[in-house]
Amino acid sequence: MLHIPRSDKTLIFESTEYTKITIHAESIKKPMNTLKAEYQRDFYSWIHQNIELLKQGKLADIDIEILIDELESMAKRDKRELTSRLMILIAHLLKWQFQPENQSGSWRGSIREQRIQLIEQLEESPSLRNNLDESVVKAYPKALALAVDETGLASKKFPPDCPYTLQQLLDENFYPTA
Repeated sequence: MLHIPRSDKTLIFESTEYTKITIHAESIKKPMNTLKAEYQRDFYSWIHQNIELLKQGKLADIDIEILIDELESMAKRDKRELTSRLMILIAHLLKWQFQPENQSGSWRGSIREQRIQLIEQLEESPSLRNNLDESVVKAYPKALALAVDETGLASKKFPPDCPYTLQQLLDENFYPTA
């Protein structure tokens, strides 16, 4: 027979030989699925619980499957951010080059902001440099669409491929001329 009183949080087990064992609920180890539940309930808390388990060397208690998924998602997110920042930067450079009469401090500020963010991202994760060429190729059609929408110019007025080198894209002094 198993009895769980509500008032004192103890478990009492009585066997057929009338042996009585009392276990306090606080001494029972939480099941591993509590980390999975925490992941669903509070992602930030889940991260910090796993960090603490890593620091303590309790590798067996870590939620390995979800941790792997999250690490893979982080890598994908960083690549998406790289491509997104390049898209915005290239769109603004295209507008700068193909509508020089509309150049403004706002455009210059947007170009500068994207470069700052890109450089910081590459400093924090230098291996992302390996993805720059691919990211530019991926970003250019979207940047072109943005530039077409924002300038009202026909897409055939713009180059079919990105006209800027990686060095130019990251050079804080580079602003294309018409």
